[in-house]
Amino acid sequence: MTDSLAVSAFSASGEDAITRTIEFNVDPFTQDIVSSDLVETYEIERTVAAIVEGNFKRVALQFPDELLCHSVPIYRLLKDKAGEGHDIYVLADTSYGSCCVDEVAAQHVDADLIVHYGHACLSQPSRLPVVYIFGNKPIDVTDCIDQLGKCLTTKFQQDTNTDNDNRPTFLLRYDVGYSYCADAITHGLESRLQFLNTRVSHHPLPTRLDPKIDAQSLQTLEQTGAETDEDRYPNITIAYIGGESLNLTNLLMTHSSCEVYAYDPSTRSARLQSQRTNKLLMRRFAMVQRARDADVFGILVGTLGVASYLPLITRIRKLLARAHKKSYTISVGKLNPAKLANFMEIECFVLVACPENSLIDAKEFLRPIITPFELEVALQAEGTWSGQYVLDFEKLLAGESESNLGAIAEDKDDDPDRPTFSLVTGKYRQPKLYGTQDDERSTEGTSAALTLRNQDGTVSKLADSAAALFLHSRSYQGLEAKLGEDSPAVLEQGRSGIPRGYSDDHA
Repeated sequence: MTDSLAVSAFSASGEDAITRTIEFNVDPFTQDIVSSDLVETYEIERTVAAIVEGNFKRVALQFPDELLCHSVPIYRLLKDKAGEGHDIYVLADTSYGSCCVDEVAAQHVDADLIVHYGHACLSQPSRLPVVYIFGNKPIDVTDCIDQLGKCLTTKFQQDTNTDNDNRPTFLLRYDVGYSYCADAITHGLESRLQFLNTRVSHHPLPTRLDPKIDAQSLQTLEQTGAETDEDRYPNITIAYIGGESLNLTNLLMTHSSCEVYAYDPSTRSARLQSQRTNKLLMRRFAMVQRARDADVFGILVGTLGVASYLPLITRIRKLLARAHKKSYTISVGKLNPAKLANFMEIECFVLVACPENSLIDAKEFLRPIITPFELEVALQAEGTWSGQYVLDFEKLLAGESESNLGAIAEDKDDDPDRPTFSLVTGKYRQPKLYGTQDDERSTEGTSAALTLRNQDGTVSKLADSAAALFLHSRSYQGLEAKLGEDSPAVLEQGRSGIPRGYSDDHA
């Protein structure tokens, strides 16, 4: 009995890999939908009209994991109603976040239209037109109006200014699953708050996006309405409809100067959420300080479908090169700590992704993961962050960030050997400068040549190579070569059988 327990403690038969049950979190909204409601919930008629009127021959249906259970009946409904001449494919997995349009997977089947189901970040596509099907998440509209009305009445009852230019403005934002009832909620709040002389603003979300060639017109449409109203009206309050999500977190970060009230349809409660903004900004500020101490950066490609991601990557490379930082461009698909731990020489990662997937809580990761905006803040002089937060690609590439280029410009009068003070460690550190003139002279004419190994088997030191310097400086240098000195291994009888149940041959 003791021997069998000891064996099972160190090795398993493999049977549990076949018989185990995997738990999967399914959205309760998807479980409540019956087959008779699929036509209305997933807007089959509108989808068929877009396919037929646009004469799209190859259509890709992109589903998130929680909606894959409805992919087959939706495919059959679309196939029957669209008729012959329209090939339809189901994309069962996404290369990056499910909120982004997976143009890479769609190109594998040479699709000319993508139908995106479920939650979406509404980022501008770069190659293919997209039809969005948000679905209709359940919500009590009357309770939502009452809860938000109470919060806003308490806030605005002291302010009854009748000046139309300075009166309070209430901006409605919501999860895309509640877009079907946004108009009803807006009209209800206008009636509820009319005695307070409050302006209620609501911008409908687009149900279709086409790629645009004019770079000046590219914007993240989900953020356009809020940013325009903030510029137009000085006194603005935002209300968000939806549960805890990355969308709400990004809303708090990018609108830190506004009060945000959130109504959760699942708990039927509304409360002030902007009190979390300072904690979120402080956490991101700590990431910026860790990025200041980094000399080697990894540029993570987190999207291939958002327009202007390539110009942004080019900009990041220029910024790092101007600051004498080493950079590597990496595409790893969906992020996890195991993947990024393979790049030990990289001290900080910069994630180029859609606004909703840009903020990564790096507690489980070995290295910090920052956004392109945080990188620009880290490369500037200390104390230059005003609290404004930008996640949109176009705003980073537009004139608002042009001043950052001058702030990161090389100052030839500075002492290159001057140490910098780290707020993370509380000590002075000597930064490693890459791309300097000394390194360029030492590697001139040898970039395409082979690097020979030293006679003792260690890695040769290659100037301006972060990976080579890391391997050369680490304590572990590999297995020692002691041919003929080690004792031979003891041969033991192995096991036989199928993976489901092994049996010991020597038993």
